Amino acid sequence: MIPLEEARARILGALTPTPVETVPLSAGWGRVLARPVLARLTQPPADVSAMDGYAVCAADAGLGAKLTLIGAAPAGHPFPGTLGPGQAVRIFTGGFVPPGADGILLQEDATEADGLVEVREAVQPKRWIRRQGLDFAIGEVLIEAGRKLTARDVGLAAAANHPWLHVHRRPRIGILATGDEIALPGEPIPAGGIVSSNAHALAALVHAGGGEPVVLPIAPDDRDAIAAAAAAAQSCDMLVTTGGASVGEHDLVQKALGPEGFALDFWKIAMRPGKPLIWGRLGRTPVLGLPGNPVSALICAVQFLLPGLAVMQGLPGGAPPTVRLRTGAALPANDKRFDHLRSSLGTDASGQRIATPFAMQDSSMLKTLARAEALILRAPFAEAVAEGAEVEAILLADLGI
Repeated sequence: MIPLEEARARILGALTPTPVETVPLSAGWGRVLARPVLARLTQPPADVSAMDGYAVCAADAGLGAKLTLIGAAPAGHPFPGTLGPGQAVRIFTGGFVPPGADGILLQEDATEADGLVEVREAVQPKRWIRRQGLDFAIGEVLIEAGRKLTARDVGLAAAANHPWLHVHRRPRIGILATGDEIALPGEPIPAGGIVSSNAHALAALVHAGGGEPVVLPIAPDDRDAIAAAAAAAQSCDMLVTTGGASVGEHDLVQKALGPEGFALDFWKIAMRPGKPLIWGRLGRTPVLGLPGNPVSALICAVQFLLPGLAVMQGLPGGAPPTVRLRTGAALPANDKRFDHLRSSLGTDASGQRIATPFAMQDSSMLKTLARAEALILRAPFAEAVAEGAEVEAILLADLGI
């Protein structure tokens, strides 16, 4: 068995970003930029008013002054002339400040009658004017490559006049569930069988991680069937299998793929749940073989598949983000395997956040994982800790799963 951190490093080190594709701005949210977004214009393109009022020359707009109104400058309709001494132009938020003006007289500080504007509050030069280029200038790098785009980023790219964005293609992840005993939800369940949940849970996780799942038909415990299904997935960026990763008579993934040229990197990780995990390559296609137990498969996906999806989209990848909080129960000393304790979240009497492990941690209990809000992480050979001690945990909501 190899340590969890070494396994993740070897997986991520073998992956590369997907090719670049061009998508419309409307499809940019959640995608990872492959090329930076540069401003294609200057914003604002000219000095504009930040308020409704009157564009004036501040030197002429002292308290009590009366200015001649000569026109208007609403947003999108610049005043065509130049402001002269003793004159004012009615202006609205976003309107271009006309030449000759250097201040804005707010409408609430003015009285307009018979073509004259009386100043009831002296105007300060440059006040209420947004200068040309205040936000950004043409050619400026606004969003660096390698950033996962937020709604705010999409708005910025739009303001910079970008109808298209260059992003990394979403990784296509083939998902192959194996086993004679499993059936699709809603289909007849064979004698001694169970309903397949892994492929659907992993497809949802791939979506959450920014990828495109390709769910393959279930492969029975037959070498030829598994090999044929795997061959069909070689157009994907990664093949993920579930089940058949251990050493039993019916654990056939390695046996089926070996004759097809599968090159094994490592097998078995010192973690719980999830020890039987396969990593290798079938031709040019990376293969991640997950355990069949649903909790084991999903926790392995959190530690390895989600970071792998990040790398394939041009992001740094790495360990899932963690927080420090207090445990709601005493934890015994850990053994040689890195442990993940499914836990609920709450607060103690002092208002501090606590994570309390569920009493049952069996790797077949998907209901427990579905109800968990955090995974308390226990390093190999971690010492026992008392209730209330600080521990490290992954918050599942932070992963979007």
